[in-house]
Amino acid sequence: MAKGLQGVSWTMLLLLCAIQELGAWAMHTAVEGPGLGQPGDPALLAGGRVKRGWVWNQFFVVEEYTGTEPLYVGKIHSDSDEGDGSIKYTISGEGAGTIFLIDEITGDIHATERLDREQKTFYTLRAQARDRQTDQLLEPESEFIIKVQDINDSEPRFLEGPYIGSVAELSPIGTSVMQVMASDADDPTYGSSARIVYSVLEGEQHFTVDSKTGVIRTAVADLDRETQDRYEVVIRATDMAGQLGGLSGSTTVTIVVTDVNDNPPRFPQKMYQFSIVETAPVGTAIGRVKAEDSDVGENTDMTYQVKDEEGVEMFKVTTDSNTQEAVISVQKPLDYESKKVHTVVVEALNKFVDPRFVDLGTFRDQTIVRVSVLDVDEPPEFRPPSNLMEVQEDAHVGSVVGVVTALDPDTANHPVRYAIDRSTDAERIFDIDANTGAIVTGKVLDRETAGWHNITVLAMEADNHSQVSRASLRIRILDVNDNPPELATPYEAAVCEDAKPGQLIQTISVVDRDEPQSGHRFYFTLAPEATNNHHFSLLDIKDNTAAVHTQRMGFNRQEQDVYLLPILVVDSGPPALSSTGTLTIRVCGCDSNGAIQSCNSTAYVVSATLSPGALIALLVCILILVVLVLLILTLKRHHKSHLTSEDDEDMRDNVIKYNDEGGGEQDTEAYDMSALRSLYDFSEIKGGDGGGGPGEGGLSGNPASELHALPQWVQSPDLDFSVFRDYICKKVEQADEDLSVPPYDSFQTYAFEGSDSPVPSLSSINTWSSGSEQDFSYLGVWGPRFRQLAALYAGRRGEEDSEES
Repeated sequence: MAKGLQGVSWTMLLLLCAIQELGAWAMHTAVEGPGLGQPGDPALLAGGRVKRGWVWNQFFVVEEYTGTEPLYVGKIHSDSDEGDGSIKYTISGEGAGTIFLIDEITGDIHATERLDREQKTFYTLRAQARDRQTDQLLEPESEFIIKVQDINDSEPRFLEGPYIGSVAELSPIGTSVMQVMASDADDPTYGSSARIVYSVLEGEQHFTVDSKTGVIRTAVADLDRETQDRYEVVIRATDMAGQLGGLSGSTTVTIVVTDVNDNPPRFPQKMYQFSIVETAPVGTAIGRVKAEDSDVGENTDMTYQVKDEEGVEMFKVTTDSNTQEAVISVQKPLDYESKKVHTVVVEALNKFVDPRFVDLGTFRDQTIVRVSVLDVDEPPEFRPPSNLMEVQEDAHVGSVVGVVTALDPDTANHPVRYAIDRSTDAERIFDIDANTGAIVTGKVLDRETAGWHNITVLAMEADNHSQVSRASLRIRILDVNDNPPELATPYEAAVCEDAKPGQLIQTISVVDRDEPQSGHRFYFTLAPEATNNHHFSLLDIKDNTAAVHTQRMGFNRQEQDVYLLPILVVDSGPPALSSTGTLTIRVCGCDSNGAIQSCNSTAYVVSATLSPGALIALLVCILILVVLVLLILTLKRHHKSHLTSEDDEDMRDNVIKYNDEGGGEQDTEAYDMSALRSLYDFSEIKGGDGGGGPGEGGLSGNPASELHALPQWVQSPDLDFSVFRDYICKKVEQADEDLSVPPYDSFQTYAFEGSDSPVPSLSSINTWSSGSEQDFSYLGVWGPRFRQLAALYAGRRGEEDSEES
């Protein structure tokens, strides 16, 4: 059908073009082309008559021509053309020679290709008329336009799709949802090809669309998101103002129905049951319940509350913001023996209520929650829970202080046993009867030592000691007047020698460790032994103090410098207790103003004349002096010990080892022989005893006597080495017993020289005996180096022989 309509359109357009062409030929007025009729142009004739030039009208060509023959566009013609074919027509410009062809003789223009106005709306070309023989330009080149005539060949299109809109549920009829717009590529200035109207193809039961603007509106007022939350609506756009033969396009619009709070919360069940043990602590969650709401988002937010009075007292309901559940928890301790089942009414209500829908009903719901309390074995409970007891401090050991009572709260009511937590009564001052709970004293009490005692009493089931309860008990020790009053301090007073009668000397007060409930009241009198006192008087001031006054005129230090005044102090009891204190009164010399100058007691004068600050300064100075003296003594002792340690230094550390070889027997300058000779007594040699006269035994005698003067390895009867021997033996024993001692004392080992050596051992070990028969004469043949050694041993042998003879 669309093709048939298109054919009818083509026929009408062709007729229109033909009529326009015939009108052009019927015109008797020439249309001047561009550049024609200018002053000086040869076409201008004398007398002002204008020569007619190009003759044509504006050309039109229909788009989308589908015929088999070229489409006739129009004809260009010059008034100088006499129809003999002497003029050649040509065109140039857009599409010349390709899209548009011209007949050179007749000037007819044809379109050879199918044109599309939506791609190009007009073409600009230039026309020329030349003499066919001379190719001279007969008419000036003129520009003309070929417009492409529009036909309805483009359907409306929705360029902004897909479309998604939303509308709140229960919106009134005519509520705007959204707007859709279609565009048509046809010429809006020509005909009705681009005039679009809108209509609903699908979804017209719920939505409408404005035919001119494309605004979609609701058609019903009962859109319910809970029933259907989205709709697919098909909108059609038709050109030609919706007339027959118009083209159309469509699009699908998705309309989402948004939620409003039009549904109240509803509990799925009218009753819920939970159970919990009676020992559950406060705050323990019992269970969760949830009310359902068909709405979504914040419209499902709700709060829960307990409606009945019993439930409000025992239980607490909170809202879990994540799951929108009601959390039921314990608010007060539960007791199976008191109540086994609790009934709680829980109400749910929406947090946000839309006032537009309050007429739909109440947006709240209620349910019943039954909580069953489970019985458990509980420890005993103290009744009543009093934690204060009192006892007199003079109570005898074993006296009852009070009784604690505990009962088993369970139905079985097991017997209870009592005990005292000894960590709170380590001294065992109190005891408790395990069966009755009676607390008795275990030791003598003294309020002045400890006025309060805090103990912990344990109560446990007799057959199950793991079920234990604890109760803190405070015991106050009540005061008994068992301490006599005493003077506050050892009072000392001073009186001037020139004192007058009635002069105040000292005010005294007393202390009492007891604390009677009615307060202290003390009485002061002179002791019976002071009844004959005529020097001083005592006045009770009635405020628990007393004043001592002089009773005579003047005192003499030379006669008596110290007076001892005994004072008797009695408390108010009961029973009344008393004590006697002594006031020491010193007689002092005073100036004319009554200021004390000196007393017989130096200490008293110091204390009376020096201020506390001066005393402190004096003590600090004395302390500094003591510290300096101790420091000096310490330094001296340290210096002395340092010197002693240097003197006691081990002499073995001073041994110097020389590794160079000496000069032999003849080298007597390498070491000091006097250090060795000092170890022996040469008095018999120097004095001539046992060695001959002055001519023989002197050092200036013969060489034999000089050699004899050297120390020999022969024990002299005058030398006593027992001290050294004992010392060495003691050291050897200590070294043998202590394996950690370094081997300072050691033996030197000499290797065996061999059996073929003609030289026997030179060791002096075998020479300790005076009866040695060894012959040392062979030393003389060893050379000059051993000459002195040979002379030494030969001289010793001669001496031994003379002694034997």
